[in-house]
Amino acid sequence: MTSDFIITANELNFEYEVISYSMNTPVVVDFWAEWCQPCKTLGPTLENIILEAGGTIRLAKVNIDQNPNLAIQYAVRSIPTVKAFVQGVVVNEFVGAQPPDRVRAFLDTLAPPSPVELAVEKASNLLITGKWQEAESIFRDALKNKPNSSNGLLGLAKSLIAQGKSTEALAFLREFPASREYSRAQLLIPLAENVGKFKQDKLPDHNENDAAFRNAMRLTGKGNLEAAMDGLLGILRHDKHYHDGIAHQCALAMLEMFGEENPLTSAYRRELSNILF
Repeated sequence: MTSDFIITANELNFEYEVISYSMNTPVVVDFWAEWCQPCKTLGPTLENIILEAGGTIRLAKVNIDQNPNLAIQYAVRSIPTVKAFVQGVVVNEFVGAQPPDRVRAFLDTLAPPSPVELAVEKASNLLITGKWQEAESIFRDALKNKPNSSNGLLGLAKSLIAQGKSTEALAFLREFPASREYSRAQLLIPLAENVGKFKQDKLPDHNENDAAFRNAMRLTGKGNLEAAMDGLLGILRHDKHYHDGIAHQCALAMLEMFGEENPLTSAYRRELSNILF
């Protein structure tokens, strides 16, 4: 596979195609050989992910049998070895075949954030401060340019739930693309479902715990997550298995709504753990 972003480098052109090029664009060098079986697995994985990156990173393939001096110069003792060059120096590396997710994570550390990624990050920070409507607008604009952004879709779903727009949130969550964020998105489904049931007046209302749960869903749909979480924890103190565990599921979803960057998350997680265990 060849393209403008995937080249063959050798001892004659390495200085220009890798070192000089890396002054403006990160270059990942794949040191490999024909006889290396793991190289045959890693090579196509690297190539596909580099192509997905759309020119933000270059891949240079170096056959160590044909270029032994490069292997010696860069201390390649085992193959495949992958080294990342930025501004002419090695900034990161790994040895051995890796699964696609790890290769992506490695490359993510090299590529500068795109405008879409910057927008999603900005909107995610707005979620922490409870600016749901503003965050929703930014997430929607970002997703116009990158419809399958899993971070963008997850953030949009959160902003919708916190505004009581549970039907639309569920549509995104139930069709969520396979990604690292998939399991986090699935955590939100019980919460979105029950916010919707509250709006449709379909939640039980027979006792104090039922009333507290209805109120927690009402508060969630109004963006008052702290009060809603406090209500869920109160229910769990009285009944850890309330309605087949739905309060527990919604509490876990609420932790995801807060996000790991929110200082409240770790405190609420400890409190939830103390109640349940």
